[in-house]
Amino acid sequence: MNTALDFSEIDAGMLAEVGGKAANLGELTRAGLPVPPGWVLTTEAYRQVATGLETSGDGLAERARRHLLEAPVPAAVHEAIVKHYAALGPDVPVAVRSSATAEDLPFASFAGQQETYLNVVGADAVVDAVRRCWASLWTDRAVAYRESNGIDHAAVRLAVVVQVMVDAQVAGVMFTANPVTGRRRETVIDASPGLGEAVVSGAVNPDRFVVYGGAILERHAGDKKLAIRSLPGGGTERVETAHDGLCLTDAQVLALAELGRRVEDHYGAPQDTEWAVDGDGTLWLTQARPITTLYPLPETTRPGLRVYFSVNVVQGVMGPITPLGLSAFKLISGGAAGLPGYGPADPLDGAPFAFVSGQRLWLDITTAVRSRPGRAILPRALTLGEARTATVMERLVEDPRLSLVHTSPRPFLRAVARFARRVHAPSRVLMALTRPDKALAYAARLGEELDKRLQVPDSATPAQRLDHAERMLAGTFPAIISIMPIVITGYGLFALASKLSGVPLAEMQDVLRSVPHNPTTEMDLELWDLATRIEPEPFKELPVAELVRRYQQGGLPPVAQREIAAFLDTYGHRGVAEIDLGVPRWSEEPAHILGVLANYLRMDGGADLAPAALFAKGAEQAQAASAHVVRQARRRARWRGAVARFGLRRTRKFAGLRELPKFYLVKTLAAVRHSLLAVGEHLVGLGVLAAAEDVFFLDLREVRAALDGGDLREVVAERRAAYVQEQRRRHVPRVLLSDGTEPEALAVAAADGALTGTAASAGTVAGMARVVLDPVGAHLEPGEILVCPSTDPGWTPLFLTAGGLVMEMGGAMSHGAVVAREYGIPAVVGVPDATHRITTGQEIEVNGAAGTVTLL
Repeated sequence: MNTALDFSEIDAGMLAEVGGKAANLGELTRAGLPVPPGWVLTTEAYRQVATGLETSGDGLAERARRHLLEAPVPAAVHEAIVKHYAALGPDVPVAVRSSATAEDLPFASFAGQQETYLNVVGADAVVDAVRRCWASLWTDRAVAYRESNGIDHAAVRLAVVVQVMVDAQVAGVMFTANPVTGRRRETVIDASPGLGEAVVSGAVNPDRFVVYGGAILERHAGDKKLAIRSLPGGGTERVETAHDGLCLTDAQVLALAELGRRVEDHYGAPQDTEWAVDGDGTLWLTQARPITTLYPLPETTRPGLRVYFSVNVVQGVMGPITPLGLSAFKLISGGAAGLPGYGPADPLDGAPFAFVSGQRLWLDITTAVRSRPGRAILPRALTLGEARTATVMERLVEDPRLSLVHTSPRPFLRAVARFARRVHAPSRVLMALTRPDKALAYAARLGEELDKRLQVPDSATPAQRLDHAERMLAGTFPAIISIMPIVITGYGLFALASKLSGVPLAEMQDVLRSVPHNPTTEMDLELWDLATRIEPEPFKELPVAELVRRYQQGGLPPVAQREIAAFLDTYGHRGVAEIDLGVPRWSEEPAHILGVLANYLRMDGGADLAPAALFAKGAEQAQAASAHVVRQARRRARWRGAVARFGLRRTRKFAGLRELPKFYLVKTLAAVRHSLLAVGEHLVGLGVLAAAEDVFFLDLREVRAALDGGDLREVVAERRAAYVQEQRRRHVPRVLLSDGTEPEALAVAAADGALTGTAASAGTVAGMARVVLDPVGAHLEPGEILVCPSTDPGWTPLFLTAGGLVMEMGGAMSHGAVVAREYGIPAVVGVPDATHRITTGQEIEVNGAAGTVTLL
C-alpha cells in the first residue's frame, strides 16, 4: 500500500486507506471543484507507527497518545512526507489535518474530534504535525465520541492530510441545508475575516447569511472581534479586530451558495463545508462532509409541499421499527384505510398516506391541513393527545404554500359516513346509551373471538403461517376499532356533563381517576399484587439476570414460579415498544418484569401507599368529583342534574376501554411474531437466514419470496447494522415537511429556565428527578419524579412508585397523561427537551394543574 497519495489519486471508495476527510477532498478534486492542492499520508503509515498499541483497558487515551508521540517515525514514512511536501513548493505553508477512517461518515461526522495544525512551514514541522495528528486520534473526546457511536477503537485508523494553506481574507463554514430547521436547499453561511478556524472553533460571532432559491433571505452582522491570521514563517496569531458591516458582498454570498449547490449535487446529500476567499477574491473549498443531524425525508412523488406526522412520537416509541414491523404496520394501515374507503389496491403497500423514513412510520396529513374540516378537527384532536403538535399545526396553516384548497365538507362527511357504517357506530352508540353492560360484554367477546382466530395449528406450513399472519394483520384493526364508538360515547357524555354543569373540562379530570375496565391499569395492579404473594428472598438478593435464568429453568420458589408464569400467560404479549412485532415480548424476555418485581420487593412503604389502596382512594375522589358536577348541573335545572349523573356514570364505565383496541392489537402482533419466528426457523433450515430472529429484518413480501430459498444473510446484516445505528438517533421530529423543515424548530424558544408543557394530571409535587430513557432495568424509588421522553404501556409499572411525571411528548389524553391521572400522579407532558434540561438527582416541582416544572 502507498504511504502517500495526491488528491487527484483519491476517490470516495478509498476510505480505509485515506480516511473520511481525504476521501472527500480527493472526490471534490476529481469533480473539478476548487480545492487547494495537497496530498495524504495514508493509514498504512499510522499502522506502522501504531504496531503494538493496546486499544482497551484503563487509561487508554493517555497511554495511546504517549505511544504515538514517542514512537520513532519509520524511515520510509519520513521520506514520503519530505518528498510530497517538497512537491508542493519550497517551504510552502500548509494545513496538516487528521483524516480518520471513522470520520465524515453519513451517520457520524466526528467534526472537531481530531486535530488540525495551520500554517505549518518546513519539512521538520510537517513531520512533527503529522505525529501530533496521529496522537489526536486518542484524545479523551475522540475516544468518548467513538464509544457513544458504537465504533470499535481497534478498527479505526488515521491518515493525515497535508494541504496548501489559503491566505484567507475571509473564511468560514457553509451548510447546504439549514442545520437548525432542517430545510433542504436553504444554505446557511457563517463568515469572518481571517482563517476559518475562528468560525469553526466558535471563537468569534460571525456574519450569518441565509440563501434560498437564489435569493438572500437573511443578513446578520456578527461582532467579529477576533480574527486568526497566518504568521510569516509558520503558525497563527489571534488578533483583535473592529470590522464594521458585513465581510462578504452579496455577489460572494450567492457565489458561495452556488458552490455549495454543486457540492451537494455531486454527493446527492446536504453537506457541511469549509471555505475561504483569498486576497485575489478566488473562492476555495477546503472541506466537505455530510450533515449528519438532518432527519431523512420520506420518499414521495406527490407534488407540492407535504406535511408528515410521526406515528412513533404519538405512540411513545422513539426508536426505529424493524423492517417486518414496518411491513406489518403498512398492512394494518391498509386495513384501516379501507374503512373510510381509501384502501390500497395491494394491502401490502399500506395506506396511501403511510410512509417510512428513518425506519419510523409517518402519516401524510397534507390533505387534512389543507381542508376546512381538517383544520377544524386536527388541532382539537391533537390537543388531547399531542399538544405540542397541535401548536405546530396552528402555525402551519399560516404558510401560504399550505393554503386552503379543499373547502367542501362533502368528501369528509362521506368518508365519515362510510367509516361509521362499517364499524356499526350507530348501533354501538345506542348500545352504550341503553345497555351499558351489553356494551362491556361485547368488548370482552371481541377479545375471546380474537384469541380463537389467532390460533395456528402446529401442523401449519410456513406458507400457511404467513397467509394467516397477513389475514390477521389486515383484518384485526377493522374488528377491534368497533369498540371506539362505545368509548367515544363515554367521552361525549363527559363533555355534555361539562356543558350542562358549567364546570370546565379541565376541572373535571378527577372524574376520570381510577376508571375500571382499563387493561393497562389492571395489568399494573396485578403486577403489584403479585409482588405481595411471592417469596421475596431471591428477588431481594439476586441480580435480575440470575432471576431470569432461574425462572426460565423453573428454579424460582414454587409460588413465584407459578404466579409469574400465570401473569405472563395473561400479559406476556406486552413489552416496551410493543407496536413493533420485531421486538421481543415479556414472555420471551422477562427481565423487565422480574426487575420491576425486585424493585417493588425492595421498597419500604405502608399499606396506605399500596397501589390498590391508592386506586380505591382515586375512585372515591372520582365519585366526589362526579357528585360536584351533578350538583352544579342541578342548580341550573333538575333535568340537567339527572342527565349529568347519567352521562358521568357512562363515562366512568366506558373510559377505561380506550386502551382495549391497542391491547388487542398488541396481542395480535405478539401472536403473529410467534408464528413468524417459526417461519424464521424454517428459513434457517433452508440456509436463507443465520438465525430465526433475522426474519424481522425482512418485509412480508421478502419473507414469502424467501420460502423458495436463497441467501439473505448479508442483507439482514446490513439492515441490522443500520437499525442499530438508527437507535442512536437522539431526536425525532413530531412533524416534518417534505422540504426537510421541522416546523417546531421555527418556534420561538421558551425563556431560559422556563419548563412549561401541557397540564396532564392535577396536583403539585416536589421531589428528586429520575431521568429514564429506557424502562428496562430502570429503578424508581417511591416519590421520585419520572422524567422521560414518552411512554407506552411497557413503562406503566414504573408509575406505581412515581411521585410525579414529566414527559417530553404527549397531550392531556396521551397514554402517559391518562394513566397518571388514574393513579393520581401530578403530571406535565409535552415539555420540550425535558430529559436534557433536567438531570437525575435534581430537585424539581411539578405543577400538574398549571403545566409547569420548576427547577428547585
